[in-house]
Amino acid sequence: MAASPAPRRLEQLSWPQLQAAAQRPGSTVVWPLGAFEQHGPHLPLGTDALFADRLLDAVLADLPAELPIWRLPLQSLGFSPEHGSFAGTLSLPAEILLQLVETVGRQLAAAGFTRLVLFNGHGGQIALLQVAARQLRAAVPELAVLPCFLWSGPAGVAELLPEPERSQGLHAGLAETSLMLQLAPEQVGPERPVDGLLATPPPAGWSLEGAVPCAWLTGDLSRSGVVGDARGASAELGAELQQRLVRGWRQLLEDLLRSDWPPRRP
Repeated sequence: MAASPAPRRLEQLSWPQLQAAAQRPGSTVVWPLGAFEQHGPHLPLGTDALFADRLLDAVLADLPAELPIWRLPLQSLGFSPEHGSFAGTLSLPAEILLQLVETVGRQLAAAGFTRLVLFNGHGGQIALLQVAARQLRAAVPELAVLPCFLWSGPAGVAELLPEPERSQGLHAGLAETSLMLQLAPEQVGPERPVDGLLATPPPAGWSLEGAVPCAWLTGDLSRSGVVGDARGASAELGAELQQRLVRGWRQLLEDLLRSDWPPRRP
């Protein structure tokens, strides 16, 4: 009988096993971060958290067993003030999330780990986690910190979405509804809302998100909590999204683990 692969989850290790893992060259920890926020009338509050958790497990299961990479338990509460006008949203203050990342990162570095990847599933905390990563790196120069967004990085994901949904479907629209139909269809309600789409375009060069964004609140745009068009959502599209996301992150993490990136002080 073949031996079972060593667990990738840090909470399943004993302290001597964790100590040994941390001492391996290039030892890397991935921390999945989600949010607890409204996702319209048809998706669960834990949508972003579920995506980060399940897709990371799929990625790690697909990586070669010899690579020195482990994961932390899911952080399911995040920074979601833009959804605060909708029932069910639970949002941490920015300063608490900043402190949380620095506290955990310092302890991982003290144990001997050399990289921390923040595997974030919530678009509304991208910038905050970039700040957290920079602060942590400044505080602990020996720890490389990489703040990543689940939906950015892997090639070919955006191409699966037609316009205008590709650029305007920001929340609980075609992509998220389809991926949830693939990963957890029992958690998807029957509604397929179309909401939050701009009646008039912004001035030239401006947008909700992008190079010249604004600090929008969901309540400014939508009564349902949706910003996008979920009518064409399907498990088939969700399966394509899942495949490209998992394949892309698998390659990105493998390339990282086989490199000395990012640069650190000698």
